[in-house]
This record gives sequence, C-alpha cells and structure tokens, in this order.
Amino acid sequence: MKRSEINRIIEEGIAFFNKHKFMLPPFAFWTPDMWASKGKEYDEIRDNHLGWDITDYGSGDFFRKGLFLFTIRNGNLNMDKYKKSYAEKIMIVRENQVTPLHFHWKKAEDIINRGGGNLIVKLYNSTPDENLADTPVTVYSDGREYEVPAGATVTLQPGESITLYPGQYHSFWGEDGKGTVLVGEVSECNDDYTDNRFYEKVGRFPAIVEDELPRYYLVNDYK
Repeated sequence: MKRSEINRIIEEGIAFFNKHKFMLPPFAFWTPDMWASKGKEYDEIRDNHLGWDITDYGSGDFFRKGLFLFTIRNGNLNMDKYKKSYAEKIMIVRENQVTPLHFHWKKAEDIINRGGGNLIVKLYNSTPDENLADTPVTVYSDGREYEVPAGATVTLQPGESITLYPGQYHSFWGEDGKGTVLVGEVSECNDDYTDNRFYEKVGRFPAIVEDELPRYYLVNDYK
C-alpha cells in the first residue's frame, strides 16, 4: 500500500467515527513529531500495539480485501508488567470488503455491529490439522445458541454480535447495498503476530511504499 493511500483511508475513517459519534483516545491523533517527544511513560501503546492498523492482507486492493482497525486497549501475554487479560478494537468494514478466513489459537472474541450497514460473517469449524471441517457450527449470538451448516453465513444487523471461540474459522464483510459498518471487537488479549491462522497465505501487515510522510503512525510503525 502507498503511504498516501493509508493517510487518506485514516482521514476517511476519522470522519466515519465522528459521524457515528465514536470518540477515539487522544493518542490516536499524535503525529510523528508529537511521538518524538513521548517517553517511556507511553510504552504501553508501543508494546501492546495500540492505535491505527490498516491492512490489505497483501492483496494490493484494500477495498476488495482489507480491514481498517484501531486498537483501543490490549494486554500483552509476553510481558508480565501488563496485567490486562482483555482487548478492545474498533473497525470499519466496507461493503464487500473481505477479511480473509482465519481463526485464533488462543483468543476468544465478540464481534459487534456498532452501527451503519449489516455485517456478514462466514463460519467453519477447523479440523485437527487446521483445515475446514464439514461439521455444523455452533453460533453464539446475543444470548442465543444455535447451529448452522459448515460455510454458512450469519448476518449481524446494528446492535447484534457474535462470539467466536479459538479454532473457529471466520471471515466477514459488509453486506452489499447496506452501507459501511462500524464494528467493535471485545476479546481476550490480542496478538496479531502469533495468534492468527489464515486459511490461505496472506500478509497480516501491509508492505508500505513511502510516497509521502505518515500523518499518524500505524501499530507496525512504532520504533
């Protein structure tokens, strides 16, 4: 991805958050120059990868296969000084913009439609060798437990959520014709470096062409 594209996507995202009256923490708006003055008292942001996370999963086409995330809070299972056992993200998912099929080995999470359009979630169980199982998938959604066939989709309208457990493959996108979706995630500690099992090989973080200076750092930009 070009840095100019990332900068533009973030600015569009900020406008979308403002439209939905979702307020980000102050560090969201620190520029690289401001970061240069931030000492060790802000190591939690760097160590736990809080902040902006824009990815095209190596596709070269963010709007077809990509995701806009901002990590608001997170613990760190690799560092004893961070005691949080939970994480929270806010995401923006566009119509037909696919997050590829994946599961987590450790993390359980709730995916929540916070507003806008509808979110479509495709589900599979995984086999012991991490392939797609053909068994029915148990869905846990807002206090309801039920089964759907392997590969079925669940539609989350604004206010609805789904709980995804370790080993459960999932992919999601915004429903065509319904608008961009504001998506929340509440989960156990998040580790995007060691706890993602993508069904097909993808790049979790983008390769960036630095055609202009960053307006804000991504989580993979921290020094």
